[in-house]
Parts: sequence; C-alpha cells; structure tokens
Amino acid sequence: MTKKIIKLAFCLSLVAAPIAFAQEATEAAAAAPAPSVQKTTLWMMIKQGGWAMWPLGLMSVGMVYFIVQNGLATREKVLLRPDMIPEFIQLMKDKKIVEAHSLCKENQTLFTYVFQAGLERCSTTREINFSKVKEGIEEASTEEITSYMKPIDYLSIIGATAPMLGLLGTVSGMIKAFQTIGSQGMGKPEALAGNIGEALVTTATGLLIAIPSMLAYYYFRNSFIKTTATLGRNIGGLLDTLETGELPLGFGESAE
Repeated sequence: MTKKIIKLAFCLSLVAAPIAFAQEATEAAAAAPAPSVQKTTLWMMIKQGGWAMWPLGLMSVGMVYFIVQNGLATREKVLLRPDMIPEFIQLMKDKKIVEAHSLCKENQTLFTYVFQAGLERCSTTREINFSKVKEGIEEASTEEITSYMKPIDYLSIIGATAPMLGLLGTVSGMIKAFQTIGSQGMGKPEALAGNIGEALVTTATGLLIAIPSMLAYYYFRNSFIKTTATLGRNIGGLLDTLETGELPLGFGESAE
C-alpha cells in the first residue's frame, strides 16, 4: 500500500512540474515589457531608397509639372477657340481676308496660328490659289502639332524611364546585400534589411511614377489627336466659305 502511494505521488509530481514551469514562464512573459515597434515614415523610406531616389524624385516633380501644363494647354476650348468661329465664318463669307488675318494675330492659339498661315498665302488683288493656302496650313499644322506634342511626349519618356531607374536601384541594393552576406555572413539579418529595403523601395517608387505618367500620356495624346481632327474640319469649312461665299451646311447654325 505504501509503495502504491509513493508511485502515485511520483507520477503527480511529474505532471505538476511542467504545468508549474509553464505557468511561471507565462507570468514572466506577461511581466516583461513588450518590444517597441518603430513606425516607418515616408521620409525614412525615401532615405532607405538610396541614391536612386534623387533622380526618381526629379522625375516625380517633372511628371506633376507636365500633367498640369498639358491639362491647361491642351484644352479644346483653348486650342480651337470655338467662340470665335462665327466671327471668322462671317469674315470669310464677306471675303474680308485682311480683317481675319488681323483677328488671328490678336488671338494667338493653335487654330488662329494655323489659319493665319493659310490667310498669308491669300491675295487681295488677284484670284486666290487655294492649293497654296492649303500648303501653308499644312506646314503650320505640322509645326504647331510638333510643338504641342513635346510636353505630352515627355510624360511618355518619364513613364518609360522611371521603372528602369527603379530597377537599377533594385540591382544596386541587391549587390550591396550580397556584399554584406559575403563579409558578415547570414547571422545578422538586420545588416541586410537596409540593402533589401533599398531594392524594394526603388522598384515601388519607379512604378508609382510610371503608372500615372503613362495614363496621363495616353489621355492627353488621344485628346490632342481629336482636337487636331476638329481643327482640320473647322479650317476646311472656313476655306470652303471663302471660296464659294456660302455657308457650309455644318456651319450654318454657328454663324447665326
């Protein structure tokens, strides 16, 4: 009987010991202060990105500048001046070429500059050579369209270059990470955190710049193409009015 009691007490001690140890460990962990988590700010991420963040930062400023510039400069009502169309229609109907040329010079925009180039090929003393007029309009159109497309194309350049620059920063960060592994081994992961962070931050920054740049580029390009098509239609109607002295069917309501 005594032996059974001793064995039972021994078994209970084996069970109770781990439970007591686990309880003490839990209490110690609860009493220990929680590790402080450092918050990563935007400025810290920029610094972590390394040298590549400087040219990427310049690209981001350029992206914002060209988006704002194109948004203001390529508006259809600014380029085509639809408010002036009825006045030009009446001048063309009355064969008042000099007055129309002066009006173009007073209101310089895409439409008036191109139309002015065509009016400069007109003559007030002899019959108008409309082939020469159209030639002048085509030359001025090519010149102006090229000028307006440059700021739009800059968005495409930024959108194509930013990811490659971000990838270059990624390669630079990975090279530094492997150099750290070669010199210090894998025992200190915190030593690799900065290099890996540089690789990831530059890639993300390049994509964040490229995506809105390309979206803005396609939007402004397509909008400008539509504007130039409308420009050709308007000038063609004005030349028909000058040649025939009659209002084109589509311009009848505008002249009223």
